[in-house]
Amino acid sequence: MTKRVESKYKINRRLGVNLWGRPKSPLAKRDYGPGQHGQRRKGKPTDFGVQLMAKQKLKGYYGNIGEKQFRKYYFEAVRRKGDTSENLIDLLERRLDAVVYRMKFAITPFAARQFVNHGHILVNGRRLNIPSYSVRDNDVIEVREKSKQLAVVLDAAQSSERDVPEYIEVDHRAMKGRFVRSPKLSDVPYPVQMEPNLVVEFYSR
Repeated sequence: MTKRVESKYKINRRLGVNLWGRPKSPLAKRDYGPGQHGQRRKGKPTDFGVQLMAKQKLKGYYGNIGEKQFRKYYFEAVRRKGDTSENLIDLLERRLDAVVYRMKFAITPFAARQFVNHGHILVNGRRLNIPSYSVRDNDVIEVREKSKQLAVVLDAAQSSERDVPEYIEVDHRAMKGRFVRSPKLSDVPYPVQMEPNLVVEFYSR
């Protein structure tokens, strides 16, 4: 499991956006960065700064993926045919923890990663505990029978904070869903604007 030495909500404050669209975000009270220098005035960012911010937003959104792994996603996106930025989004949305989050089996990407790590998820009937596992079209993802009545799962499924996107089908009564197809950037319900094209520019410098 990736070590994170910082609070997930500090990511929100550092980037200046409510990254997951949650009402608990500290930006509601303090719309400046964390730390003693958080309220300093910031000058106009450079092109590098804009690209770096786009990368940090996308990386942070998926549970603050490590730099080494995120760079691998970029190289895989370049290797594939088609638009690199769309390929990058497709790869990220196929992560098992991202799919669990999209299906509303967990309330946050961080909770989804932990949920997968602890072995609560089956893929095509097989128990998997690798959050970065890449889900394929028509794979069936479900919560283990023993875990279906966990309060955290029921609370997430009943949450009205977000909807399940069209490229995923889910039955919350059975706690089972299916990854239907590759998503386009416009299909993904990000609460904030994501700019994967700037991420591609950042790595291609």
